[in-house]
Amino acid sequence: MKRSTFLILSIARVYIAVLHAAAWSVNNFLMTGPKAYLTYSSSVAAGAHSGMEECKFQFGWERWNCPESALQLSTHNRLRSAPRETSFVHAISSAGVMYTLTRNCSLGDFESCGCDDSRNGRVGGRGWVWGGCSDNVEFGERISKLFVDALETGHDTRALINLHNNEVGRLAVKATMKRACKCHGVSGSCSIQTCWLQLAEFREIGNYLKIKYDQAHKLEMDKRRMRAGNSADSRGATAETFHHVHATELVFLEDSPDYCTRNASLGHHGTEGRECLQTGKNLSQWERRSCRRLCTECGLRVEERRTEVVTSCNCKFHWCCTVRCEQCRQLVAKHFCSRRDTAAAAPNHIRRRNRGHKR
Repeated sequence: MKRSTFLILSIARVYIAVLHAAAWSVNNFLMTGPKAYLTYSSSVAAGAHSGMEECKFQFGWERWNCPESALQLSTHNRLRSAPRETSFVHAISSAGVMYTLTRNCSLGDFESCGCDDSRNGRVGGRGWVWGGCSDNVEFGERISKLFVDALETGHDTRALINLHNNEVGRLAVKATMKRACKCHGVSGSCSIQTCWLQLAEFREIGNYLKIKYDQAHKLEMDKRRMRAGNSADSRGATAETFHHVHATELVFLEDSPDYCTRNASLGHHGTEGRECLQTGKNLSQWERRSCRRLCTECGLRVEERRTEVVTSCNCKFHWCCTVRCEQCRQLVAKHFCSRRDTAAAAPNHIRRRNRGHKR
C-alpha cells in the first residue's frame, strides 16, 4: 500500500473517532506523511461534527433523534443495518466535511487552495458577468471524497449504498449554492454586475437533505442473488438496481425499526423520558404534534413537570465598560413521555405495530 493511501485511511479512522466523540484534537493524530493531509484532517473533524449537530437539529422532535449509535458509519467487519436514517447520516456528515473544507479554503486556511475563478470573465446573463471569488467546491468535493469514501473498503450492497448517499450529501452542497453579485456603473447605476457563487448556510443544506430523507427510495434487491455476498452475482444485482436510481436521491435497504421502544442491541433508546413540545411561541405544526408522536402513539403518557430555569435579566451597562445582570428564576412547564399502566399501553402498542413507516 502506498504511503499516501495509508495516510488517507488512517485519517479516515480518525474521522470515525470524531463521530464517536464530542471533541477531537488534531494533536491526537501524530504520524508522518504529506503535510497537506495533516492540514485537512482538522477540517474533516470539524465538518463531521457539524454534520452530526445538524442531524440532531433536524430530528430533534422525532422518534429517532440521531443518537450516538447513529455515528457508526464504517462497514469494517460487521454487518450494519441500512434504514433510511442511516442514509441521512451518511449524506449530512459527508456534506459537513465538504462544506467545512470548502469554507476553510475560502478563508485562506490552505496554501494549496484558492478561489474558483474558472468562469471569471464569462457572460453569465443579461447585465452580469462571472467574477469575484467563488467558493471552491470542486476542491472541497475532491478532498472530502478522499477522506469520507475511504471508510468503505468493502464491495457489498451496504457499502455501495453508503458511497451513493455520501455523494448525495456532496451534491447537496453544490445544489444549494447561491449567486452573490456586486454592482458596477456610473453613480451607482448598477448597469452591470459581477457575480460569484458562494456556499449557502449549512442549515439550508440540512433542510434540503431532510426533504431527500422524506423522499428516500427503498432498494428492492434480489435476495437470492444478494446472499452470494461479495460475488460477481451479488455485484451484478446491485448494479442493476442502482441503474434506476437518480444521483441526488437518498436510498436505503431496510425498513426502519420501531423507534418507540428501547433496543439496546441496536442502540435505540426509545421515547420514554424524551421531552416533547405542547406550548410555546412560533412552534411549527410538526413541533406541536411532537407529544402525540413521541408519547401517545408510542403507548406513553404526557407528563408535565415544573422546572426552575435561571436566566440573566435586568442587564445594565456600567461605565466603563461592563454589563451587569441579575439572575432571574422562574418555573417553566416542560412535558415528557412517561410510562403508562401496562393494561392501558397494550392497545396503543398493538395499533402502532400495524401502522406504516413512522419516525
